[in-house]
Amino acid sequence: MLDCQSDKFSLPEEVSYLNCAYMSPLLKQVASKGEFQVQRKSIPYSIHVNDFYEPLQDLKQAFAQLINVDNPDRIAPIPAASYGMSTVANNVVMQPGFNIVVVEEQFPSNYYVWERLVMEKGGEIRVVKLPQTERVRGLAWTEAILEQIDEQTAVLALSHIHWADGTQFDLISLREKTKACDALLVIDGTQSVGALPFDVEAIQPDALICAGYKWLLGPYSTGLAYYGPYFDNGKPIEENWINRQESEDFKNLVNYQSNYKPFAHRYGVGEQSNFILVPMLEAAITQLLEWDVTQIQAYCKTLSTPAVEQLKAMGCQLEEETYRSGHLFGVRLPKQIDQAKLQQLFAAHQVFISFRGDAIRVSPHVYNNENDFQTFLQCFEQCMQPKFF
Repeated sequence: MLDCQSDKFSLPEEVSYLNCAYMSPLLKQVASKGEFQVQRKSIPYSIHVNDFYEPLQDLKQAFAQLINVDNPDRIAPIPAASYGMSTVANNVVMQPGFNIVVVEEQFPSNYYVWERLVMEKGGEIRVVKLPQTERVRGLAWTEAILEQIDEQTAVLALSHIHWADGTQFDLISLREKTKACDALLVIDGTQSVGALPFDVEAIQPDALICAGYKWLLGPYSTGLAYYGPYFDNGKPIEENWINRQESEDFKNLVNYQSNYKPFAHRYGVGEQSNFILVPMLEAAITQLLEWDVTQIQAYCKTLSTPAVEQLKAMGCQLEEETYRSGHLFGVRLPKQIDQAKLQQLFAAHQVFISFRGDAIRVSPHVYNNENDFQTFLQCFEQCMQPKFF
């Protein structure tokens, strides 16, 4: 069983940071790696040809291991999730009358791209709302999505868990339906990969897009994407030299090469060898592999479960355990709790969480401990006292 890992981060003890879904803190070793690489850029003659390729390949290998992909060349470096999603949209083959299926209140970067595609190519976006039911949210929502996928569906685009409240979707069932309808399954793993196990071989998505600054514990403005066989011969968003065959031979770059390197190489962003961000993200993912994502999820679930039970006793609504992740979950407040007052208490006690839609989003990690949740719960208790001003 994984122990609290707060000593590997620089968060103050008096702060209860339950907001990794907003942005993760950097590991001390990752911050040190970045500082070293910044200094190295000050002496550019220390950066050699192999530095354009080897650290990037190490990063791809680490991420491939994290998501269970045999071939790291199916991984492409991206600057943001929106870039990865735009690459997908740029290569979708659509039939007349096509539809794109998404879920209600999906993260904007996984909506706008499909909205533009429909505007340019015709077709329809089907937004699947959460059914009004007393049943388990994740189960009911998955069933509603399944009903909207048909022979005209080109893409089902959603996240592993809903970014606002952590509702989990049954990706295996959804993959079966999309395959039966010859539709693509495109997953935004930004709020799950790194903290909740994701197995590409088991789920078989056509694409998996991940920003790196949340659960991958990496720096901002970098991320990674997996592209399956559907995209092997597609068109990249941009043309850059490093994605072409024989780009390692700098002296021959003037001899233009029409062939791309195989698999997902063509989709890598320009200046992908980023000498600062790439080593930082690789170091972060290496630490995740050492901890083991299964153990990370178990730690978060064990830590949060007592708080979940107390919140339910206070009248809060939370998803049932089967469809609730330990690292990110939504808390819907009872009427007797004033949200504005609760926000004041959180600020006064240095409790950091996010308000998303009608839910409080709680997102712990291995740097959190029981004291963080005790302080969090004390704010609820004080807010429910009638004499609170």
